[in-house]
Amino acid sequence: MWIIVALAAAMFAFLTLELQRPDRGVALGAPFELQTAAGEPFRFEDMQGSPHLIFFGFTHCPEVCPTTLYEISGWLDTLGSEADDLKAYFITVDPERDTPQVLDNYLSPFPRVTGLTGSLEEMDKAAKGFHVYYKKVPLDEGGYTMDHTASVFLIRADGSFLGTIAYSENPDTAIEKLRRLLSAS
Repeated sequence: MWIIVALAAAMFAFLTLELQRPDRGVALGAPFELQTAAGEPFRFEDMQGSPHLIFFGFTHCPEVCPTTLYEISGWLDTLGSEADDLKAYFITVDPERDTPQVLDNYLSPFPRVTGLTGSLEEMDKAAKGFHVYYKKVPLDEGGYTMDHTASVFLIRADGSFLGTIAYSENPDTAIEKLRRLLSAS
C-alpha cells in the first residue's frame, strides 16, 4: 500500500514540475470577435504572432484600471525599443458602457494600449477563455461598478501563457517578467 502511495506522489510531483517548465506553455484564450476603440474588427487570432499583455477592466473603474494602464505605459517606456514588438490589450468587462468611442477617449493617454469592446456575449467568450472573473455590482446610490480580475496576463507570440503581473507588483519584478516574456517569444 505504501509503495502505491509513494508512486502516486512521485507521479504527481513529476507531472506538476513538467507542466510548470518554462518552455512548456499553457494555451489560454478562446475565439472571440470584438472591435477596437477605432471601431475595427478584432478577433482572438489577431493577437497571435507577437508577445502581448492582456488586461481586463472597465472605463468607470475608480482605481485599479487607470493605475494598471499607467503601470503598463511605464513598463513599456522603461523597456524602450526592447519592447517594440510587445503588444498591450485592454479588454472591457463592461461593454454596456464602454463603446468604441468611450474606450478611444479613455485610452488616449495610453497610445500603445489597444482597447477592445463588443457585445456582452463576445466579451464573455474572451473573459472565459482567459479564466477572468467579472461581475456587475449594484451601487447603493444607483448605477453599478464591476468586480474583475486585476492581473495582467503575459502571453507569448505563439499564444501560450507565461504568467501574470499582479496589481501594484514591484516595478522591477514586472520589468523582469516582461523581459522573460520577450526572450521567450
